[in-house]
Amino acid sequence: MCGFLGEIKLTQFIDKQVFKEGLELINHRGPDSTGLLENEEIRFGFKRLSIIDLENGSQPLSDESKRYHIIFNGEIYNFIELRQELMLKGYHFQTETDTEVILALYAQQKERCVESLRGMFSFIIYDELEGKLFAARDRFGIKPFFYYQSSTSILFASELKSLTYCMSPKGTLNDTAIQHYMSFQYVPDEMSMYEEIEKLPPGHFLSKEKNKPLKVQAYHQITFQATQDSFSQHIKNVQNALADSVEKHMRSDVPVGAFLSGGIDSSVVVALASQIKPDLKTFTVGFEQEGYTEIDVAKKTAAELGVENIHKFITPEEFLRELPRIIWHLDEPVSDPAAIPLYFVAKEAKKEVKVVLSGEGADELFGGYNIYREAQAVKWFHHLPNRMNKWLYQIASILPEGLKGKNYLLRGTTPLSQRYIGNAFIFNEKEKERLLCKYEASQPTSNIVAPFYQDSTHYDHSTIMQYIDVHTWLPGDILVKADRMTMAHSIELRVPFLDSMVLEVAQQIPSKYKLSHSTTKYVLRKAIEGLVPDSVVNRKKLGFPVPIRLWLKDEWYDWALELIYTSQTDQWIDKNYVRKLLEEHALGKFDHSRKLWTVLHFMIWYSLYIDHTTSIYQRIDKPQDFAPFIVSKGSHTFI
Repeated sequence: MCGFLGEIKLTQFIDKQVFKEGLELINHRGPDSTGLLENEEIRFGFKRLSIIDLENGSQPLSDESKRYHIIFNGEIYNFIELRQELMLKGYHFQTETDTEVILALYAQQKERCVESLRGMFSFIIYDELEGKLFAARDRFGIKPFFYYQSSTSILFASELKSLTYCMSPKGTLNDTAIQHYMSFQYVPDEMSMYEEIEKLPPGHFLSKEKNKPLKVQAYHQITFQATQDSFSQHIKNVQNALADSVEKHMRSDVPVGAFLSGGIDSSVVVALASQIKPDLKTFTVGFEQEGYTEIDVAKKTAAELGVENIHKFITPEEFLRELPRIIWHLDEPVSDPAAIPLYFVAKEAKKEVKVVLSGEGADELFGGYNIYREAQAVKWFHHLPNRMNKWLYQIASILPEGLKGKNYLLRGTTPLSQRYIGNAFIFNEKEKERLLCKYEASQPTSNIVAPFYQDSTHYDHSTIMQYIDVHTWLPGDILVKADRMTMAHSIELRVPFLDSMVLEVAQQIPSKYKLSHSTTKYVLRKAIEGLVPDSVVNRKKLGFPVPIRLWLKDEWYDWALELIYTSQTDQWIDKNYVRKLLEEHALGKFDHSRKLWTVLHFMIWYSLYIDHTTSIYQRIDKPQDFAPFIVSKGSHTFI
């Protein structure tokens, strides 16, 4: 596990000292060692967090002939099996690492090497003989990959901050990305917050040959292909795939722990992992406000599974004090409040382990979100004449806000492709037109999801929603915050549900087995009966609830108001509108907490990355906790 910064020269390299400083910005991704490789065509920089084989796992790594060079971020869980196959074919390995397995596979199979890899990865390989660069990202997008092309070179990095540091001139804020962020609460692939920087999408590779343009190509597309297998067969398939995946994800030479909430996703991972490691440590965080913690449930689950649980309550004060550090580590604005508990639970885990397992991905693959059941709730609207639906929509539109039934009528009479952009929908187009000073009507949010709707017309509505989420919400929100919040504390997160074998099983399950008996993830719930406590199997999803709704009314009101007044984002944000939202929220007229949090998050991100100001934090109880971690160096900010 690591972070990398790479460069391929077109006409000249950037300044070497600037390159090294850009690499140091992601030291948290790999504090154990630093590696550099430079020849006439490439410059590779590497930060390593040692999990397996510290002495022989240094990167950048070159093959024995010195033809191929690689920098690799991730873990390949089937590398032992792949290594044995390659040895039978006559390949002689210099190390015991999965990194060299990728290099050997590429030497034999070129671009097809990615098809054999079971794991999470972003890597870059350079072939000196052919003068060709090849890079790839795993099919789910678990590990990040940014790139930037200038007239003189192309740079690649694990985090955006390394590229923005190295860019000259500095990047231009992407107005379209800001506009989409305000609806999604994250910046969707393939764009970034800077016009000049792009993300390599999940399941894609890129290549660059001399005197030819850079090419990006898909090698894998996640789909759903329901089979006619019996319910019992699907259960058996799920049980076998999960057991095998967790076993593979436990491979490590350092202590492994697990995050544990009160839900079934983390509980099944912990249950399976504890069979391999009985002394497994689990970690949980929550808030003291009633209804905003799963600590009691997690403690009970841990006790029934016979594992240790380490837990912590987060206060509003420490939440706010750590917020700028959290947003800096997120790299781009990702205003999902669940990122904050993830940061704190990773901080606790760091004290005990170096690798943690978590349950991300189960909802997207097995149909875990309650919104997926909406298709059944509104299906009767499909039998009404179009004229009747239009009339009902018009009636619903003029009903008072907050009136019971209004939202149901609006959703039922609106086509799925116009109402569903994913699990988060913060500001709609009319609201963004009011909020944003540079709103562009030609860039509605529907532009982002339209291609996925076109690809999924043959699915039922709930599966279409899953398809949208697995290609947008999962890589754009869920996996970004999971990666950045654990890497902030230099620990490796592993997600057994997001495994190629588990995917193969999950994509075959029909909706009737995922959404059944008035619940979600029904087949998964049945598959784990007897493995985890019954109270967990039947428990409704809570997630990582955060009491921002309450805090913005009380403890945080003055802080939020001051941030709005002092933020230097006037050319992007209509502050009068934001103050109005805050006032309405404080008075209890409407719950604007998610809208406010999305805007406030952007304002803090802007102050850290663009404006480099921190004055808003002078009134925190202990400003010294924040001040030391901002160190200005010229026009750059180190944290």
